[in-house]
This record gives sequence, C-alpha cells and structure tokens, in this order.
Amino acid sequence: MSEIPPATTESAAPTATLAAPGMKWYVLRVASNKEEQVRNALERKVKIEGLESRIGRVLVPTLKEKRMKAGVLKIVERKLYPGYVFVEMACEPDGSINESVWFLIKETSGVGDFIGSDGKPTSMPDQDVTAMLAASQKAEEQPGLSGLNIKRSDRVKITDGAFESFEGEVEAVDEKRGMVSVIVSIFGRSTPVEVGYWQLEKLE
Repeated sequence: MSEIPPATTESAAPTATLAAPGMKWYVLRVASNKEEQVRNALERKVKIEGLESRIGRVLVPTLKEKRMKAGVLKIVERKLYPGYVFVEMACEPDGSINESVWFLIKETSGVGDFIGSDGKPTSMPDQDVTAMLAASQKAEEQPGLSGLNIKRSDRVKITDGAFESFEGEVEAVDEKRGMVSVIVSIFGRSTPVEVGYWQLEKLE
C-alpha cells in the first residue's frame, strides 16, 4: 500500500465524529493540480445522482500561508497532500465499491484510483483520519508564515521602515502575525523593535 505524505501540521485532539455511520475514509489518487476540480465535480455528481448515503464528505486539506511575491505580501493556500483527495464513503460488506459509486468516481476527469489492493480501497487508520480532519479545520485559521527561515538569536538587518539599515539579533518570531522582534542598539541601548518579516535580511 502506498504511503500518504504526512501533513505538516500540529497534532490536534481527535474530532468527535471521525466518519459518518457506516462510512470510512479512503484516499483517492488524482492528477496533479486537479485536486479541487475533482472534489467539486464529485460533490456535484453525488447530489445529482442522489448518492449521499454512499458518499459523504470530499476533502482537499490546505494550509493558508503568508508569502512575499514581487515585493507584495499575499495569502496563498498550499495543499497539504498534493495528488490526493479524501473521500468519506460506504463500501460493500466484502470491501468493494458499489458499482454505481465506482462508475461515478472513475468517470470524473483527473481521477486515478484508490489506495488499496485487489481492486478494493483500503480505509484510513483512525489516527490518520484525525490528522487529516485537523488539517482541514486548521485551514480556516489565520494564516501563518511561510519560508521565513529566521529564528531566535539569528543576526538580521532591517531593510525597510523607520529602522532601515539597523542590525540586530532576533528575540522572537510571531508566525501568526508575520512579525519579528529584533534587538537593536539605539543611542547605545539595546531596544526591541517589531518589524514585518519581509523587512528583514538574514546576515551570515
């Protein structure tokens, strides 16, 4: 069985209901960059065909991040499991997929196959489901910082703002806000100043 790449997210307490009664979670391989397209198509088809009793939630966990692009701070969404869509689904007693459900899924553009063997999908372990659901819920939170590569005690130079050209040592990093506290020398005294991470240059 293929391994799902681990989500880069903090562990969370188990969700009260991991799956709907009679359903389990399965991992569907899809074409790269087609994850959301596949999810939207499946959700639409399930409603049209009235298969809600067979297919529940369809998820593509993402993480919001702050990134600098062309000198502008933007919020982007990064897929935590590129190439995979998570499907809450009811299978037959022998573990196979209902024919109408399988046809609906396979006829969706961009779909590959389920992780499993002998034509039968393998359901996800509860601990993996918990991590995946936690990652999906975390996507609604305030975006964190991406690609900062600056940590406490690093030497940095401020490149913009009121303290431009000052050099100092990083005291703290607030990833949620994208702000960094730097200790600089002002009039001979060590003073903490708070600047955006995009205003810093890391010194060797």
